[in-house]
Amino acid sequence: MSPTATVHVLNHPLIQHKLTLMREKDRSTSGFRRLLNEIGMLMAYELTRDMPTQPIEIETPLEKTMGRVIDGKKTVLVPILRAGLGLVEGMLEVVPGARVGHIGLYRDPKTLAAVEYYFKMPDHIDERDAIVLDPMLATGHSAVAAVTRLKAVRPRSIRFACLLAAPEGMAHFHSVHPGVPVFTCAVDRCLNDHGYILPGLGDAGDRIFGTK
Repeated sequence: MSPTATVHVLNHPLIQHKLTLMREKDRSTSGFRRLLNEIGMLMAYELTRDMPTQPIEIETPLEKTMGRVIDGKKTVLVPILRAGLGLVEGMLEVVPGARVGHIGLYRDPKTLAAVEYYFKMPDHIDERDAIVLDPMLATGHSAVAAVTRLKAVRPRSIRFACLLAAPEGMAHFHSVHPGVPVFTCAVDRCLNDHGYILPGLGDAGDRIFGTK
């Protein structure tokens, strides 16, 4: 991994508790989705910790005073379709002014390479801070492809957020994008022969949408 690469492991007890429940193989689709939404909200607090604020004057019931507010409209959430959609709702609960872009990728089952089929971003992307969302950073192919595509439209900054990361995926991601920080709830042991994270939680998209 590049010496300039940054990985933030979000080890808040509530995040770790909910992640453990999500890993259980018998967790229902609705339960998995609810927990993912809750983790998304908690992750948003960490991802926006250093978000810039600006002073404004307000009037309380007693007097005028100065306060500070963020400009959520300068943030764009960029889920990688389809599993990345599972993190959007929770994050919008915390940053409701954020815009949402979409990157559609699928993984070629033979080569494991990411293939793009959809890309749409909000206007004035060069003025926005982008947070790319995907529950799993496994091989890293999708994450690399998404960030490479996003860099072409030059957002103000880029961060990558996921539930789980594999060491192999992080190494690959940061070999291509060493300056893009990764925020993850856990770094798991390794990948299996099919490119799934171990111990992991299975296919996040299937578990979110109940397709398997």
